[in-house]
Amino acid sequence: MNLKNLKAKNYIWAIISFLIIIMPFIVSVSRLKILGKSLALGIVALGVDLSWGYTGLLSLGQGIFFTLGGYAIAMYLQLNSSIGLPNFFSLYDVKSLPFFWEPFRSTYFTFFAIWLIPGLLAFLLGYLVFRNRIKGVYFSILTQAALLVFYNGINSQQKLINGTNGLPTPNTKLFGYLVGDPTTQKFFFYITAILLLLSYLFCKWLVSKRFGRILIAIRDDEARVRFSGYNPVVYKTIIFTVAGILAGISGALFTVQADLISPQYLLPPFSIEMVIWVAVGGRGTLIGAVFGAFFVRLFASLVSSAVPGAWLFIQGGLFILVVTVLPQGIVGWMNENGPKTLLIDISLKLDNFEKNFKLLPLPLKNLIKFLVKKSLTFSKKSITYPKLDHAGKEEVEL
Repeated sequence: MNLKNLKAKNYIWAIISFLIIIMPFIVSVSRLKILGKSLALGIVALGVDLSWGYTGLLSLGQGIFFTLGGYAIAMYLQLNSSIGLPNFFSLYDVKSLPFFWEPFRSTYFTFFAIWLIPGLLAFLLGYLVFRNRIKGVYFSILTQAALLVFYNGINSQQKLINGTNGLPTPNTKLFGYLVGDPTTQKFFFYITAILLLLSYLFCKWLVSKRFGRILIAIRDDEARVRFSGYNPVVYKTIIFTVAGILAGISGALFTVQADLISPQYLLPPFSIEMVIWVAVGGRGTLIGAVFGAFFVRLFASLVSSAVPGAWLFIQGGLFILVVTVLPQGIVGWMNENGPKTLLIDISLKLDNFEKNFKLLPLPLKNLIKFLVKKSLTFSKKSITYPKLDHAGKEEVEL
């Protein structure tokens, strides 16, 4: 890395740090919650990038570990904010606390349970699956099947865990402070930002070592890794466990800022959305996963509040756009070619838009094309778009 690039990265990190510090003082509480939730989702995205981007394990069940972390903190808050049983038990005429709730009265148990329960479950599931050499699409199907098992299990337990309604948190208390209070939400925002940074640094350290090179080798050619004397089962189980732990931490931080944890996060679309964040940001880059989760989720919140129901269509179009035009993701492409080349490549591929997107409905194709071309308006004066010959050898003049 040359000195110029190093200075540029330092400036970027300085700007990001400054924005994080001042953000709680310049935005409303509702906006701060959206930003905090987006940062929290960056942590689970790091786990997805470790398992999928570096190791080739496409898990469609990360919502399990995310939701377990969320329920752990929500159960603790419910128990420590009311005298006797949590309020919802009276709706179902439950007179005594279910046995599995009792440990969550303890602060120490809860803060271990947030990451330890998802981690242990990920370890057990991963070891059983990888020991039997289940991989590829079968692994993805299995993780989604496990997701649906947990969804049906939690969703049907109205009397034990409030089922479909989930567990609310805004009127609960943490260490005597109301969770929904603006000051408390500022605290959660800063804690989320700090834990996201620590998670990123840990993941960066992990993949920069020999361990990380072995993960990439497993992704590219697992048989050769096994032939070289390494046991892929061990490495895959470890990385799947780490991803589960990160998801649990993310779920807990998300819950205290979202005001609710419910079985909806165990539905397949949420776990699939995690994969989209990583694909958009850049698979195998870590920082791309964080930015993908943050900006895609932030954009989703803004779109959903303005046009309810429109986000699913935009999300599908966004994923198709990235897969066909930028398969490396935004950060992955910029790392290889730089920002200017990114804009040029998108523009050239838009010339062949009908071919790439012929399966999309016409209104959606026009919407995607309009949005991307609008984002390139600022560069039209400095970039020309030549017509390539069949060999594609014409150079782009700047």
